[in-house]
Amino acid sequence: MAARDRDLERLIPIQNPDINNNNIITNGGSNSSSESVSPVISSHHSSSEEAMSKVIRSWASKKFMSGCVILLPMAITFCITWWFISFVDGFFSPIYAHFGVNIFGLGFVTSISFIFLIGVFMSSWLGASVLGLGEWFIKKMPFVSYIYSASKQISAAISPDQSSNAFKEVAIIRHPRHGEYAFGFITSIVILRGSMGAEELCCVYVPTNHLYLGDIFLISSKDILRPNLSVREGIGESSVVHTNIQ
Repeated sequence: MAARDRDLERLIPIQNPDINNNNIITNGGSNSSSESVSPVISSHHSSSEEAMSKVIRSWASKKFMSGCVILLPMAITFCITWWFISFVDGFFSPIYAHFGVNIFGLGFVTSISFIFLIGVFMSSWLGASVLGLGEWFIKKMPFVSYIYSASKQISAAISPDQSSNAFKEVAIIRHPRHGEYAFGFITSIVILRGSMGAEELCCVYVPTNHLYLGDIFLISSKDILRPNLSVREGIGESSVVHTNIQ
């Protein structure tokens, strides 16, 4: 049996321990290197995706804000115009609806035509007489008379009838201190007579709250700057200036 065991030991191959250790080291090194390279590649890929996502979001937000900037004035203009048309249309549309006629805009056209006919009628002698009688009744009312007087002055300022304009000309004066200027309107011209002779003074109305409130100054005509603006353009510029200040 001893001889047989020795023969079997000769037939079984003996593995070299150095070779096994080298294989273990080689396999472990390759696994560790692959494990170290894989996180680097994945982190680089995720950072590039994040940068691309930021660029897309920035581009989309800019284009969205550009669309809002373009559409917002149009939307506001459309809403105000639609409200005005609906408001004016509501004066006569109930009358047409009573007769079974429901056409949007018909009341608006009727209102504009009615305003035009009122202007034609009030330009005549009979219309002026009726208007004067109505103003006489309104001025007898204590509180309503002030509202009517202020409203009439504003409407007279933009009236196409040059003979009844409260504002004669647009003026720019030095106010309230040297180096500062104020936008105003010349309402009348007076002559100041003194020992040094006569001097022409202009009554300049300077609005402080749009056109409803303001101050009146007597200024020499030589100290007034007269821009090349009509009264209507001056009223529009004055309204814009007060709106920006507020």
